[in-house]
Amino acid sequence: MSRMTGQKRPPGRPPRISRDEIVAAAHRIVAEEGVEKLTMRRLAREVGSTPMALYHHVSDRDGLLLLLLEDYAVRAPRPDLPADPRERVIAVATAMRDALAEIPWIMDVLTSGRLFGRSALWFNEQIIAAALDCGLTPEDAVRAYRAIWHYTAGQIIVTSRERAARDRARAATGTTYRERVFGTLDPDEHPALARVADRWEELSVRDDYAAGLRALVDGLVRRA
Repeated sequence: MSRMTGQKRPPGRPPRISRDEIVAAAHRIVAEEGVEKLTMRRLAREVGSTPMALYHHVSDRDGLLLLLLEDYAVRAPRPDLPADPRERVIAVATAMRDALAEIPWIMDVLTSGRLFGRSALWFNEQIIAAALDCGLTPEDAVRAYRAIWHYTAGQIIVTSRERAARDRARAATGTTYRERVFGTLDPDEHPALARVADRWEELSVRDDYAAGLRALVDGLVRRA
């Protein structure tokens, strides 16, 4: 009997993928397609492997997100820590905000309360330690951190969503709905708003995080 020809050799094992390669590929997918597209199957295609080969490093999508969160947390700049504890709170909170504002999608993950990068606990530790040095009790120090976190997360989420909505509206119609409404305010019905109506967009897009943070920290420390 003649030997059969033209048959392909069965494929061998896919090449072993390193953790660094997985993280780099996940960053590319999130940056180009959005975090919702980050799946085991999509990542496997990106690295030229199979989902099974990824299980040496992660077991599911949450594992992928944890790799990303930890990578971001490790690389987030740590500020110099002032001696004054109040200024230390402000410095650390500002650094936390600046790092997170660079990657707005991450807020949906963090505010779900399910996942976070363990290395990011450095920011929690420094803020709570500084609050204790300000004279707050441990319970009030945790409350202070939570208040700062809520303010920071809210500022990032609202700012990024408003900016995106504003850009879409102006691209479509040249103006936003809010601009049209504020341009026709009745001073008798809304006297306070009418005074600033022509500057509302200018004022509402200002980055006032630092001023708001200082006011918040002042109020929290005063409790001590």
